[in-house]
Amino acid sequence: MAKQESTVRTLTVAVLVCLVCSVFVAGAAVALKPTQVENRQLDKQRSILAIAGLGEEGMSAAAIKALYAERIKARVVDLQTGAFSDAEDAASFDPLKAAKDPALSDALAGPQDIASIKRRERLSTVYMVETDGQLDTLILPVRGYGLWSTLHGFIAIKGDLNTVVGFGFYQHGETPGLGGEVDNPKWKALWAGKTLFDEQGLLAVEIIKGSVDPQSAKATHQVDGLAGATLTSKGVNNLLHFWLGESGFGPLLANLKKGEA
Repeated sequence: MAKQESTVRTLTVAVLVCLVCSVFVAGAAVALKPTQVENRQLDKQRSILAIAGLGEEGMSAAAIKALYAERIKARVVDLQTGAFSDAEDAASFDPLKAAKDPALSDALAGPQDIASIKRRERLSTVYMVETDGQLDTLILPVRGYGLWSTLHGFIAIKGDLNTVVGFGFYQHGETPGLGGEVDNPKWKALWAGKTLFDEQGLLAVEIIKGSVDPQSAKATHQVDGLAGATLTSKGVNNLLHFWLGESGFGPLLANLKKGEA
């Protein structure tokens, strides 16, 4: 009987400890959620500013927020029509969350899903840098699957809607030293000045295997592949072609070129 009582007492204590720990963990999660949300927003703003070539390394949180508010204008865009939309508040709308909702997104399959994202939101958010009402830089969110993970990033384009200002990722799980070289400043620097479209207006940017021949007529559209990371390079190439094409921001770019967005 004593042994049975001891076992019951032990199990009771264990259950109580688990309950107490659960309460503390849940409480901490709730208490920290606003801070986590704010930090994610800050990281996103930092990434957008960096891709657009604005700001400096080591900026304080306050400086990032102030510069972002001063220089960046967020707009919601209908991906099907390429027109700006007032259906959602650009400051709070989450395209990634919308992409998971069948009521707010469309399923992709086969050749249409070259970025391997499975679903594409119907509305997305783009970011603009303007001077006196004129577009200086357009920053587009992009994502797609590499070798091990979905890469999330931004590409910044000059007001001519063709010349790359910057390109990079803020989240991915690619192999360090291989696919993870998408974070290498030297590789990211290769993108500045590259052009996305050829003289006929066709999407021509591509990541090639090996190094770009500077004498090639296609050099202005080409970027060196990531050494030892063929599948990641292919994934990045595919995601760019998806988001810059008709299924992504292609209609928006066409409208902006015609001054009809």
